[in-house]
Amino acid sequence: MNIQAILFDMDGVLVDSEPVIIEAGIRSLAHYGITAVEDDFKPFTGMGEDIFIGGVARKHGHEYILEMKSRTYEIYGEIVDAHLKIYENTLRTLNALSHLRLALASSADLVKVHHNLRVAGIPLSTFGSIISGNDAARKKPFPDLFLAAARGIDVDPVNCIAIDDAVSGVQAAKASGAVAVGITTTFSEEALREAGADYIISDIWELVDLVKKLSD
Repeated sequence: MNIQAILFDMDGVLVDSEPVIIEAGIRSLAHYGITAVEDDFKPFTGMGEDIFIGGVARKHGHEYILEMKSRTYEIYGEIVDAHLKIYENTLRTLNALSHLRLALASSADLVKVHHNLRVAGIPLSTFGSIISGNDAARKKPFPDLFLAAARGIDVDPVNCIAIDDAVSGVQAAKASGAVAVGITTTFSEEALREAGADYIISDIWELVDLVKKLSD
């Protein structure tokens, strides 16, 4: 197999941002009289904040308005520096794979991508292509974001590994034609396999060995 590139999801793969965005979402929705709890957000993980916030709002019987997302991102920006966690092996892995073309494909809006990369100390130049939720009308589980990321680095998706932590993201990776890798930071191995993952890893560093295995 000719692996030329890695297409990374961001949240749950490079950084542990879920507790931060959930806290921001809870605070934002409270302004609209919605008492959300952490478990409300789980079904909407990895689908972009319009669905992540909007799904919870609708679950509680409220109409979703874009201002809810804007307020969520505003709060996120206020708390991200203190609370975002970067996975232990993220920087090490990105460095070890720097001989390949790397791209980012996140369902999150670009403002969140920039916040996370800045706090994590990951230069924008690490990626030959950065695709955010602003760049595609259809978010994951549709393959559009991964396909756009592959186009951005001029690599056929069949020669890419696409890695994601969410069920919707693994479905998108599989649908793109890339080798779909699920990482068990958010969902169980069973859930990711059911979503169509070709390989499952528990730590991002395992990606280095997987690339070697698939390239032999």
